[in-house]
Amino acid sequence: MAEILTADIDIRIARDGTWYHEGGAIRRKPLVKLFAGILRRDDDGAYVLVTPVERRRIQVEDAPFVAVEATVSGEGSEQAIIFRTNVDDEVAAGPDHPIRVVVDPETGEPSPYVMVREGLEALIARSVYYQLVEAGRVVDSDEGEVLGIDSCGSFYVLGALTDES
Repeated sequence: MAEILTADIDIRIARDGTWYHEGGAIRRKPLVKLFAGILRRDDDGAYVLVTPVERRRIQVEDAPFVAVEATVSGEGSEQAIIFRTNVDDEVAAGPDHPIRVVVDPETGEPSPYVMVREGLEALIARSVYYQLVEAGRVVDSDEGEVLGIDSCGSFYVLGALTDES
């Protein structure tokens, strides 16, 4: 069996989901989708493009994908949120595809994510996040009131509510 070649390649995914090769944007969506299909995340956190004969490390500014659309259907515990990414992957938020929100400690700005597959997340676009906030509900928690949303039997906190909210 041949040894697998591992090296870096000058591909970068910007925070807005744009893929770049040698500094120029990759404008052909079928090519981006092809690369996205072979993208993996190593145990050390590195992003790699994997083929049967090579593994090429790439740079990812934030998350490799962007959730550009969400469809909310149903109500209560039967509610489901289906996300579509910039590379047309579709996932239903739930135990296998959780939503998480990271709040920047300096600015207080939220960065919401949904798991797409095995260590690869999509940054939820701001407009989609606002849609989730609009469809969310307030619940009491140990930390006070929080705004969250249900999907496929799970509840995801979108943010804490404060007196200033």
